[in-house]
Amino acid sequence: MRVLGLDTATSGCSAALWDDGAVTARRREPMARGQAEALVPLAQAALAEAGCAFDALDRIAVTVGPGAFTGLRIALAAARGFALAAGLPVVGVTSFDAIVHGLPETERAGRAVLVAVDSRRTEPFLQLFHPDLTPLGEPAMLEPAAVPGWLDGLLPTGPLLVAGDGAGPLRPLLEDRAKTDFAAGPGTPDAAVVAALGAVREVGLPAQPFYLRPPDVSLPRKTA
Repeated sequence: MRVLGLDTATSGCSAALWDDGAVTARRREPMARGQAEALVPLAQAALAEAGCAFDALDRIAVTVGPGAFTGLRIALAAARGFALAAGLPVVGVTSFDAIVHGLPETERAGRAVLVAVDSRRTEPFLQLFHPDLTPLGEPAMLEPAAVPGWLDGLLPTGPLLVAGDGAGPLRPLLEDRAKTDFAAGPGTPDAAVVAALGAVREVGLPAQPFYLRPPDVSLPRKTA
C-alpha cells in the first residue's frame, strides 16, 4: 500500500510517502507561515524521489488538528484535492496521535505521554496517553496553571514524558513533578508518521478540521 502523508497543522510543513511498511521519501520544513505555497511542491518532490505518481497511490493521510486554524486547513484542502482528482480515500490523523507516535520508543521508555500542542493562545491543546499510546481521557484546552491539577486527576503517579510544541509554558509548572521529563525534538507532527498511521487505520477521522476552541471571528448580528 502506498500512502501520501501531509501535514501543515502546526509550525511545520511536511509530505512523505509510505510504501508497504517503510517511508520511502520525506520532505519536512519548519515554518509557521507560507505552507500554502510550500506543501504541494514538497509533496511533488517526495513522490518524485520515490518514483511514484499520484495515480499509483492507494490513499491520502492528513493531520486534521488541533492546530493553527489556517494552517491545518491547507493540508486538508490539498488532501481533498489530490483525493478527488485520483479517486482516493482520505484518512484523518489528529496532531496528538502524530506527535505521540513520532516519539522514539527509547525516549518514551514505558512512560505515559502528555502531548501539548501550541494553540497560538495562552492555553495549549492537551491529550494524555498511556505508555501503550492509547488515550487517557479526552483532549482538553486549559490555562497552563490548571494543567497540574488536571494531570493529577488522570495520572496521580508514575513516570511522564511531556512532548509537543506547546510544552514550553508547562515546563516551570511540571519540571519538579516526580519522574517527569520533556521530550527532545521539534514537537510538531511529521507527515511520515501521518502516512504510516494512515496506512494501518482502515477507518480514520473525517477529513475535516478538528478544533478544540471556537474561531476568533463572529458572524454579524442580524438586523431587525
